[in-house]
Amino acid sequence: MYTVRPLHSAEVLAEHLPTCMYRLPNLHRAPSAAAAQEEADPSLQALESRQEEILKRLYELKSAVDGLSKMIQTPDADFDVTNVIQTDEFSPLTTNGADLDLMLGKDYGALKDVVINANPSHPPLSLLVLHSLLCERYKVLSAVHTHSSVKSVPENLLKCFGEQTKKQPRHEYQLGFTLIWKDVPKPQMKFSIQTMCPIEGEGNIARFLFSLLGQKCSAVTSTLVDSWVDTALFQLREGSSKERAAVLRSMNAALGRGPWLVGSELSVADVVAWCALRQTGTANAAPTNVQKWMKSCENLAPFSSVMKLLK
Repeated sequence: MYTVRPLHSAEVLAEHLPTCMYRLPNLHRAPSAAAAQEEADPSLQALESRQEEILKRLYELKSAVDGLSKMIQTPDADFDVTNVIQTDEFSPLTTNGADLDLMLGKDYGALKDVVINANPSHPPLSLLVLHSLLCERYKVLSAVHTHSSVKSVPENLLKCFGEQTKKQPRHEYQLGFTLIWKDVPKPQMKFSIQTMCPIEGEGNIARFLFSLLGQKCSAVTSTLVDSWVDTALFQLREGSSKERAAVLRSMNAALGRGPWLVGSELSVADVVAWCALRQTGTANAAPTNVQKWMKSCENLAPFSSVMKLLK
């Protein structure tokens, strides 16, 4: 190879460098005695020994914690939560319902009005069942309207609340329930038109409406109810045939342990799951426990009233 003229002269030594920079050993020549002395600095050796001692103590603490964890019996993370529900306290639906002022806010004497937009091509049957349940707890002023975005609505959907005759002044009702048939991708609900964003999705609206009935349960039970609601909407109603079959097997197993999907009382999970089964047309092919549960639901007036819309 050709030689290159050096860019620095041999006279440039490290001593001529600025003193504001820290020094590094010269990699181009053999280590001197001073460099060997720096490597054997006692302060560095003390720091290394201290680090080794700390690591040793941490290892001993980890071993002690591992030993304690084997001595203490903890529940398995994969345990079946449905077994816990059988002993869980599930408060029944109260005759007085929930505190509407607390749930919907105080309106200084004005009627608390829940307004729901829904597409008539995909009627939210669970919301109609919940409307009937609310009518059993409150004095509900119900109304059905048609938005200009919808050309026509079947007669049975226009009368889904039955014949509504306003027998009392508006201020004497406890709750307003207005259903507007509108061209929307998913159901939307508002109870404060001025100050809130809409609650979207049939499952979310169903959870909220059921909470107005005043039923209270533990966090574990609420989680299981939410899981059944999502399963019914996304797998039972909108899933493939394999997903539906898997959900029906899970429902059959759960209903073999009790009369309802969660606990010993009707919950929003039962309402949404029953409506999903009826809308998909798989009710006749359901297992034995599911068939028995569906008959129990249909013996209740709120479910039987919705059955008329499916005929």
